[in-house]
Amino acid sequence: MESPAKAKTIEGYLGKDFTVKSSFGHVRDLASKGLAIDIENDFKPDYEVSADKKAVVAELKKLAKAAEVVWLATDEDREGEAISWHLYETLGLEKKITKRITFNEITKTAITNAIEHPREINKPLVDAQQARRILDRLVGFELSPVLWKKVRPSLSAGRVQSVAVRLIVEREKEIMHFKAESFFRIAGQFLKGKEGIKAEISKHFGTDTEVETFLKQCVGVQFAVLDVQKKPAKKTPAAPFTTSTLQQEASLKLGYSVSRTMQVAQRLYEAGRITYMRTDSVNLSETAMRGAEAEIKSAYGNQYSNPSKYTTKSANAQEAHEAIRPTDFALHSLTDAESDETRLYDLIWKRSIASQMSHAELERTTIAIGNDKVKEVFQAKGEVIKFDGFLKVYLETSLDEEEDAETAGLLPAVEVGEKLDVQFIRATERFSRAAPRYVEASLVKKLEELGIGRPSTYAPTISTIQKRGYVEKKERDGEERSYQILELKGATIEKSSKTEITGREKNKLFPTDIGMVVTDFLVDHFAHILDYHFTADVEEQFDEIARGKMNWTEMLKSFYGAFHHSVEETLEHSDRATGERELGMHPVSNKKVIARIGRFGPMIQIGDEKEDGEKPQFASLTGSHSIHTITLDEALELFKLPRVVGEIDGEVVKANVGRFGPYVQIGKLFVSLKKEDDPMTVTLERATELILEKKEAEANKLIKSFPEREDVQLLNGRYGAYLKIGKDNFKLPKGTEADKLTLEECLVIAADQANAPKKKFVKKKK
Repeated sequence: MESPAKAKTIEGYLGKDFTVKSSFGHVRDLASKGLAIDIENDFKPDYEVSADKKAVVAELKKLAKAAEVVWLATDEDREGEAISWHLYETLGLEKKITKRITFNEITKTAITNAIEHPREINKPLVDAQQARRILDRLVGFELSPVLWKKVRPSLSAGRVQSVAVRLIVEREKEIMHFKAESFFRIAGQFLKGKEGIKAEISKHFGTDTEVETFLKQCVGVQFAVLDVQKKPAKKTPAAPFTTSTLQQEASLKLGYSVSRTMQVAQRLYEAGRITYMRTDSVNLSETAMRGAEAEIKSAYGNQYSNPSKYTTKSANAQEAHEAIRPTDFALHSLTDAESDETRLYDLIWKRSIASQMSHAELERTTIAIGNDKVKEVFQAKGEVIKFDGFLKVYLETSLDEEEDAETAGLLPAVEVGEKLDVQFIRATERFSRAAPRYVEASLVKKLEELGIGRPSTYAPTISTIQKRGYVEKKERDGEERSYQILELKGATIEKSSKTEITGREKNKLFPTDIGMVVTDFLVDHFAHILDYHFTADVEEQFDEIARGKMNWTEMLKSFYGAFHHSVEETLEHSDRATGERELGMHPVSNKKVIARIGRFGPMIQIGDEKEDGEKPQFASLTGSHSIHTITLDEALELFKLPRVVGEIDGEVVKANVGRFGPYVQIGKLFVSLKKEDDPMTVTLERATELILEKKEAEANKLIKSFPEREDVQLLNGRYGAYLKIGKDNFKLPKGTEADKLTLEECLVIAADQANAPKKKFVKKKK
């Protein structure tokens, strides 16, 4: 059992004859030191029990020794199977008293059924998980040092993460090179008596001259109904949730990040509210379908019920698993849970119940409006719901950001040949748009389409690329843009101009400068690792191992040889990657101005030591700039830093940018600027506010100091009180009251090796 919450729930179902304990996830992993893989000996892994799990393992060993039967009840996916196998090995369990059970929901029926149908550990599933873990360790262990040497220290690479970053980088490059083109959309408001009909021309007009010519043709023209078509249509419900579709829909409807969705779903699963949340199947069990059918008939009526079986398009989906659904369809909503759990449960319940409901029946009407003197035809589209079906409960949200032609509701009844008055015909200038930047939901969708990763990997992948600083989630205010409107009213064409905000971004994924430079370097030197098809093929090979159709060590051998050769070649023959970009020449010194990645991040330099023989001038980039887009004028502005903002009590306040970002400085106090602050424009009033905030925080941080030893301080930190002597920090023994310590007691604590700070080892250059 992996989770303590799950263990507690299950123990309640099984009664006093069973003791249910949690392993708190994996109990062992590849050793943290070195590669921990014996490549020469069929990639034999060196596993070790994690330091934080030694007490757990000791307790489980003791309980297992005293037990008649040991039931391994970890999750039913590969990761869960591997945890069971690691427990079996680590606890030294005997095959004859060990039983493996799985269930995809934590209900009494499911648990009892699992106990009645135990099985053995599925070794092919374990092998698939081992192969993934070992392959990812090999890639990370060998690629990361290449990046340290050729790009910047402390960087890391990962097989799936680096491919995810590549998607974001390539989308950013598309946007950078995109040139928006304008066009005009023409819509008319026609009248049948007092009833209005809005209709559009499907063709886009390229220039205002074309638009004016068309509008002149419409002056004095009598428009009439050319055609009326009424067609029955139906809307079908979406399939129940998989991991991927839940992550997408929770992002769009609830604004949840992918990792938040998975954390909340985990809590719902452990509380017995929903089925297992890592699945790529849209299948529902017969029991679930019967439960949904009964609830639909009871709550909405027989006509709303339409039991439906869904099958997954993906060849790799495991149909024996179920989609994500409520364990009890009669429970429409939660009243005893936290807000985020209530909202996610509501979404899962609605999607699941809707999948078993009737289609919505619609009537779509299209009215064509025109005149034989005018070539283009206006179309009005309307839609009427005749029977709401599943729409009574749920409508799927679209990820598509394209503007669609408007669909009206009910259109007035008209007949072919009926004359219509023109209220106005309006042409509005619009602009072509680049493909949108990814949000977490659309990135998950793209990864799934490409076959990269599996249900358990989406959330950690997206979290990792942000933690590593390769990708940032940003918001942008957008820019003002003017657009033209030409409107025909009566016989007059009126021209006007309006403004709109364009390019506003919310929660979009942007690659950082280092993310772009690393991606370009890896694509240049390890094209096969970052190839989308290759990454998808590797996933399929893991699936083949899981099915018992491929040997995991053979799979690793076929991968490792060519990969290791590429690593050696790149270390030997490739140049350093800095993303260097020449912006132009300095107007005074006539030296090159260059944007590039430096040791501490993106920077600008004036001069090139190789050419000038002089040390260049350097300036760090502010958060709003990128080495890929900064202009010469913007770069020269950065050399005006540090900038004197003003004075506080006779002390000069300066604004600048350092290795940790923009800041203001007064004396020896450095205060980081917030995201919304710019060192080029920050005011004295704002700087004073930030300085006072920092001084107050510093004052609250100090618990006690000693006049006779100014370098000894007792401080409040994020993990509680600690002792600081000079630059070294020391832990305080448990139960110590920091404010009551004397200087002598502080020095005794510092002398005790148990409280000493961890030493950082720096490898000497040869």
